[in-house]
Amino acid sequence: MVRYCDRCERHFSSHFAYSQHVRDSANHNICNDCGIDFSSWRGLKEHWVQDPDHDYCQYCDEHFPDRSALIDHYCEDHHYCETCNRVFKSEQGLHEHNRQRHEDRYCASCKRLFRAESNLRSHLNSSTHRPKDVPCPFRGCDKTFVSKSALILHLESGGCQSGVDRQKVNRYIRDMDRNNIITDPSRLLTGGDDTVEYIATNGSWNGRAYECVLCHSQFKTLNDLNRHLASPRHQSKIYKCPYSTCGVRFGTLSALCQHVESERCGIMKFKAVRNALDNLLTGVGRIGYY
Repeated sequence: MVRYCDRCERHFSSHFAYSQHVRDSANHNICNDCGIDFSSWRGLKEHWVQDPDHDYCQYCDEHFPDRSALIDHYCEDHHYCETCNRVFKSEQGLHEHNRQRHEDRYCASCKRLFRAESNLRSHLNSSTHRPKDVPCPFRGCDKTFVSKSALILHLESGGCQSGVDRQKVNRYIRDMDRNNIITDPSRLLTGGDDTVEYIATNGSWNGRAYECVLCHSQFKTLNDLNRHLASPRHQSKIYKCPYSTCGVRFGTLSALCQHVESERCGIMKFKAVRNALDNLLTGVGRIGYY
């Protein structure tokens, strides 16, 4: 049976000869998945690039089983901006793109792109970019920190040689914050310790793990469960952001300080608020007496 190729204007004596011609000719470029015959390699390649049913890397001329595999390839082997779905020829090209297009969450000096602006702020406030110039005020402790929140966290953890812990920090702030700028009087107990202590026993074993009766989280060991119970997770949120339009509550002073330092709610732009917070934290060395 004679076959005729319209594109090449040639006759073929058999189907086999015609098929061989289509397979070998530069005028025939077939997408086997779609059954479409393109007149040029460029046309076929553009089809693979633009058609969402094809997960194709035009730079490597390689097909991938799905979109996720293609993205992984871009990230590992190319200079790829996942946000914009763009591949750049060089690292410098991607760097310039991020610096100009994503400046709100891109650290140019580290060449790191963060998921959110708040993440970038945390990074810029870390020891990577800031000196540890906030010393622990207690004698015998020579540790220094990048921020006041880091210092407070150090004290709350009980790791300071001074013996200060979260309970002492809370009592100090309760006594100092007479106007309840950052504390919620309804959450503070009058007198005594304002932190409830929970201790788990072997009775917390549920047959598979040690279970917290308050939140039902499960832990492999009893020590892990008691560390969970000793954390601020189940304590009252006695601290509040002093910004009236924010009012977010926190279980620890360090968490409040981190919130303020992050500038998420814009509270740091008010000088009066900054001064009030600084005054509360200036006498942190007196916590040891509580």
